[in-house]
Amino acid sequence: MSHNKKMSLTTRIMLGMVLGVILGLLIQTILGDKPEVAIPLGLFDLPVKGFFVDGLFHIGGQIFIASLKMLVVPLVFISLVVGTCSLSDPKKLGRLGGKSILLYLSTTAIAITVAISLALLISPGGGVAIPTTATFDAQQAPTLAQVIIGMFPTNPINAMASGKMLQVIVFALLFGIAMALSGDAGKRCAKVFEDLNTVVLKLVTLLMNLAPYGVFCLMAKLFTTIEMDLIVELGKYFLVVVAALLIHAFVNYSIMLKVLTGLSPLTFLAKMKDACMFAFSTSSSSATMPVTLETATKKLGAHNSVASFTVPLGATINMDGTAIMQGVATVFIAQVFAVDLTLSDYLMVILTATLASVGTAGVPGVGLIMLAMVLNQVGLPVEGIAIIMGVDRLLDMTRTAVNVTGDCMVTCVVAKSEGELDIDVFNDADAAKDLEENMDLEKLSKKA
Repeated sequence: MSHNKKMSLTTRIMLGMVLGVILGLLIQTILGDKPEVAIPLGLFDLPVKGFFVDGLFHIGGQIFIASLKMLVVPLVFISLVVGTCSLSDPKKLGRLGGKSILLYLSTTAIAITVAISLALLISPGGGVAIPTTATFDAQQAPTLAQVIIGMFPTNPINAMASGKMLQVIVFALLFGIAMALSGDAGKRCAKVFEDLNTVVLKLVTLLMNLAPYGVFCLMAKLFTTIEMDLIVELGKYFLVVVAALLIHAFVNYSIMLKVLTGLSPLTFLAKMKDACMFAFSTSSSSATMPVTLETATKKLGAHNSVASFTVPLGATINMDGTAIMQGVATVFIAQVFAVDLTLSDYLMVILTATLASVGTAGVPGVGLIMLAMVLNQVGLPVEGIAIIMGVDRLLDMTRTAVNVTGDCMVTCVVAKSEGELDIDVFNDADAAKDLEENMDLEKLSKKA
């Protein structure tokens, strides 16, 4: 037996994350507010910030995220076409959509209810000084009618190039249905798409081996620039948001999974490690989607016909983590500005945030746009958003991990209800290890 057994992918990613955080904090502690510090190397001086932070770390992290985003559109389109054309019952697609949207909206409503309740209990806005320079330019959110119209692409190629995921999903569904109804021609196309799906998934496994280095660069860059003083100043708000996120991820999702499927929440959470670490480091549900799909199908046992629909939809409209931030932020800003909100105001916040999670799907800066909508709805000053923006980057990482967990939970529930969940794979603790072994470049080259 070889003594040089490689560490698992999960361990390597965690190691890269921890080392990146430590190095970033170390650089920030040494540099502080000082001007550029250079390391003398004889013939020239090597600038620490310019070469490492804005150079190596920035380039490495951005290449990693770009590589993941590169896979999103082809992966979603191809896997969704494959899944849709394999459906034997056309009515099943309607059931999948209805169940998925209902579950995503329900979890969002629960999330913001928990957040508001916790914030009212702890009162994070007490004694916080309002910065006199606080400004925030609120962008206008699209109306529900605009969202519904915008779901249907006039140019599907342009939709793919622009990364408009709702339009890509709609076109993929229509294309898959057309293939299923096209007889022999559809079957020939299906074989081509199945081969393409295999190739794209292989590309995912290859890129996953770069994850530890990409995560290291992202964490090192972030923690050299993050404003730790602001986190201390807004510590109560920060901790309440984190507590609400953890309660939703570990308690609410576990209860829903157990009640609706009878599956073990502990097994589910244990298999979410990789996807959550990717989500935490990238702060993007879309960038994490290739890993989320792999987790849902290979680790949790959901059939591709279900996961290829629920995961992209969840990455687009599931905003549980963002809803939690909005709930806490609403209470926090109301307390900071000494505005008393009534029970009907809080119910309006819950309703607005839940519907806005679909209404603002795919819009850049979606969290802050949704929060601006909520604040306007209950008459709170939108300028209050500027107070919390300084600590939002770190919270965004955590809530993205929660969103991804919700995507997989809903996928398991929908798949189980449709009889499309492999219980043996879900309960098999080695399924995760097998996936990691398949991502080993050395073994891939030997197989080739």
